Amino acid sequence: MPHDTSLARAIRAEEHDSYRVLAGRADAGLILLCDHAGNAIPPAYGSLGLPPEQLARHIAYDIGAAEVTRRLAGALGVPAVMTRYSRLLIDPNRGADDPTLIMRLSDGAVIPGNKRLDDHERERRRRLYYEPYHRAIDGVIDQCLASATPPMLLSIHSFTESWKEKPRPWHVGVLWDRDRRLAKPLLDGLYAEGDLIVGDNEPYSGQLVGDCLWQHATCRGLINALIEIRQDLIRDGKGQEAWAQRLTRLVGAIVRATFSVDAPAADGRRIAPKPSGARIARPATEVGP
Repeated sequence: MPHDTSLARAIRAEEHDSYRVLAGRADAGLILLCDHAGNAIPPAYGSLGLPPEQLARHIAYDIGAAEVTRRLAGALGVPAVMTRYSRLLIDPNRGADDPTLIMRLSDGAVIPGNKRLDDHERERRRRLYYEPYHRAIDGVIDQCLASATPPMLLSIHSFTESWKEKPRPWHVGVLWDRDRRLAKPLLDGLYAEGDLIVGDNEPYSGQLVGDCLWQHATCRGLINALIEIRQDLIRDGKGQEAWAQRLTRLVGAIVRATFSVDAPAADGRRIAPKPSGARIARPATEVGP
């Protein structure tokens, strides 16, 4: 990872109605994403007809993921792009034509505000709350590419500790498609911790055509992976800090190894080599949320 901060390009913080960008170095070699960061609903939609306790559940957002992302981005000095609104409004980690883009029923909960959606309302939500987030990701990627360091993309998610009354044993999972350049060292590092049950493409598969990483990493030939952390481990600040510290150590080592500093250029700057960027095809396989 480059260390000459005087020469680094900065991704500036940005606040938008449907997303936020956290500041970081454009040449750091890494962008963090958090697709399900918040459980807020735009005022015009009320609560989508749901009581507060439903919006506090995993159906509305990835519990704990936002704070882990913030702490990890700050510790590594890398940019992050995060959603602001609940996935129940529209799910940015789905393709625009995915039937689960706007859920009417999620883990036993009927979403009253989504029961009668016409094409106009679907298009409105895509335009206001889906497309701006994806444009922001592309914009950050383009700024990083302009720094001559193609970024890896790491998406931070969390999963509920049980599904359909069946406990999930994994503490953390790494999801990937066919590109293991980031997934393998992540898995190796997590296995080596010695105190974790680690899922390799568990509890979900990373093979989801149209998802956020497919759109922005797979289709652009960028190294990528997705981390899922079990929600009971990051529900409070103590757990979030512990996992942020763990990931700072593991991910930081991977970034340093991937973008090792080579000989200085003629002007005295130290140049980080570009990683391989072959485009990876993704099989059409549906997965869970």
